[in-house]
Amino acid sequence: MDSATSDRAGSRTPLDRSADNGLKIVVVGGFGVGKTTMVRSVSDIRPLNTEEVMTRAGEQVDDISAIEGKTSTTVAFDFGRIALDQRTVLYLFGAPGQERFWFLWDRLFAGTLGAVVLVDTRRLADSWYAIDRLEHHGTPFIVARNDFGGQPHSAEQVREALDLSEDVPLIDCDARSRPSSKNVLITLVEHLYTLSTARENAQ
Repeated sequence: MDSATSDRAGSRTPLDRSADNGLKIVVVGGFGVGKTTMVRSVSDIRPLNTEEVMTRAGEQVDDISAIEGKTSTTVAFDFGRIALDQRTVLYLFGAPGQERFWFLWDRLFAGTLGAVVLVDTRRLADSWYAIDRLEHHGTPFIVARNDFGGQPHSAEQVREALDLSEDVPLIDCDARSRPSSKNVLITLVEHLYTLSTARENAQ
């Protein structure tokens, strides 16, 4: 049986068995920055997630000082899918944010077209490791500031704090919003196209 995808408005469009062009994007970032929320908001299908209820024991390991309302956490990865057409499918993987699960990241990065680094400007230091690993793997990425309603920071301040080069796109988003999350993915694809065109012109 063919799988199906939804436009989230009630209609369903079949995904052809011949869909043979799979593209992979990973959403990374610190603990509690909204990775699961973004995958959930933009996926055509009901996302697969590995969320577990947080316990008091976990409070001794995970810093929840800035996210007191968080009650569950990803313990492996999130997975969603967007059918771009009958032959091309975009697979989304959300990486767990806690330091104790960072060993999973290198495997998630394998075969990745590009990545979104989701950040909470109240806790920018939590995103340093994600950027470091992406640069280590040579994986192209963009940075998206998720809106948590904290003190505003200028783009220059965020770039300086994350040591971002000027060619890395930095945009604002609301991970709860499907249109906003789609815009993040579109920005990443446009960035990948720009990098590809620059490489071709340099040859």
